[in-house]
Amino acid sequence: MPSTRDIRRRIKSVKNTKQITKAMELVAASKMKKAQNTALAGNPYSLLLSEMLAALEEQVENLRHPFLEAREIKTRGILLITTDKGLCGGLNANLFKAVTSEVDRDAKFVCIGRKGTQFLGRTRRNLLADFSVSEKVDFNEVKVVSEFFTEQYLQREIDTLEIIYPKFVNTLRQEPTVYPLLPLANLRGIVEEMRRQQAENEDEVQAHLRRDEREMIFEPSPHEVLSNLLPLYINQQIYQFVLDAKASEHSARMVAMKTASDNATNLLEELTLEYNKARQAAITQEILEIAAATASNS
Repeated sequence: MPSTRDIRRRIKSVKNTKQITKAMELVAASKMKKAQNTALAGNPYSLLLSEMLAALEEQVENLRHPFLEAREIKTRGILLITTDKGLCGGLNANLFKAVTSEVDRDAKFVCIGRKGTQFLGRTRRNLLADFSVSEKVDFNEVKVVSEFFTEQYLQREIDTLEIIYPKFVNTLRQEPTVYPLLPLANLRGIVEEMRRQQAENEDEVQAHLRRDEREMIFEPSPHEVLSNLLPLYINQQIYQFVLDAKASEHSARMVAMKTASDNATNLLEELTLEYNKARQAAITQEILEIAAATASNS
């Protein structure tokens, strides 16, 4: 059995660790709420852009644009969105499993987040560029990433633009998701899927009020509006994915730190019980020694 001094040292160490994990849990919980609200607030705007594109597709005959043209896929382009820091459970590990299982080694990557950059470097994958974004995720930061990636697509360096990111489902669940963004196809289906996802966070009345079935009229012309709207749509979609990833990161970190704090509490209880047993054994041993000495003297 360890000595009482060793057990006291372990108890002190676990208490210090628990203080750190508890503080990190509270910080992550505060950031998580803000990140979730920001991500949810952007959904209606993304939905409106998608509805406008779908309306344009229905009005314009022989719709032609590089973002809409299907092409032979020789090299996949992947935007991997990870975290800059660790201590967020299996969030990044699940994303790396998705890359390993679903993406061939000929693909070209653009990465947001240091953890993803390190993974791609370790696995010797083709990394075109890596970027970092601030905690608040400014749109202009993400726009730089989007413009670089779409330029690679227009120059035919890559033939698809796909996003691998942790999709925020709820506080306890973040799903590694592979989302094909370019080339755009079935815009009406995209709109319906976005409506369905948004309706999950609203009641039936709110969902009905948000649905606007009026015909859209475009000026100066549908073709000109389309050429300007498509890049904005891509920028906004990637921005929304990054916001979703931030909400997932803070949620996963809060849950991981809460689990660590709970484990520390359980360990402290076990160590305290062990310490009391060791202390009681030491006291009992001293009493026996005193009793034996008294008996031998008498």
